[in-house]
Amino acid sequence: MNHFNGVCKAMKYKICVSGAAVTGVCSENSLQLAEEVGREIVRQCGVVLTGATTGIPYWVAKGAKEEGGISIGFSPAASEASHVKTYRLPTDYFDLIVYTGFDYSGRNLLLTRAADGVVIVCGRLGTLNEFTIAFEDKKPVGVLEGSGGTADSIREIVEKSKRGPGKIVYDSDPKRLIQKLIKLINREKIVKIDHTRESGKE
Repeated sequence: MNHFNGVCKAMKYKICVSGAAVTGVCSENSLQLAEEVGREIVRQCGVVLTGATTGIPYWVAKGAKEEGGISIGFSPAASEASHVKTYRLPTDYFDLIVYTGFDYSGRNLLLTRAADGVVIVCGRLGTLNEFTIAFEDKKPVGVLEGSGGTADSIREIVEKSKRGPGKIVYDSDPKRLIQKLIKLINREKIVKIDHTRESGKE
């Protein structure tokens, strides 16, 4: 039977979560929020995509896996050896790591373009880069306000940039944010998602 955790018939939403690898700029509860974002994406029938790094992305991947979901990482490195030894990045909590070999800036482009939507949790300059790529690509974006860093500056950045509101939703609650983002994603999708729920019985 094609079901997931007895809840989702298929995992068809690919949701990238972008956030700070070093969390000193983030709110005190940012790691717990990140973990809950990962869990909530899985609960709402999504696959988690991250930059396969430490900090916020790591905790998002952790939440996804502990909820029984799928976690895919996009590494800046060209190989597993480089990922671990040169970049010093983790390998746990990932079902699959794509070794892009394009360093951070190239990795960011592939990561965001592989996703149906992007979530911003806290963040620094790299997160801002991923946000602007998503914005320019007219990609649905969800911003977790109250998580600190870049996430708490997005409204102001968008307003001052004078490029329109973009396809952005904001919320301080992970569950509501992912719900809003998925509604936005569904408006964009050409191949519609089957929302049929499974009973969990084999």
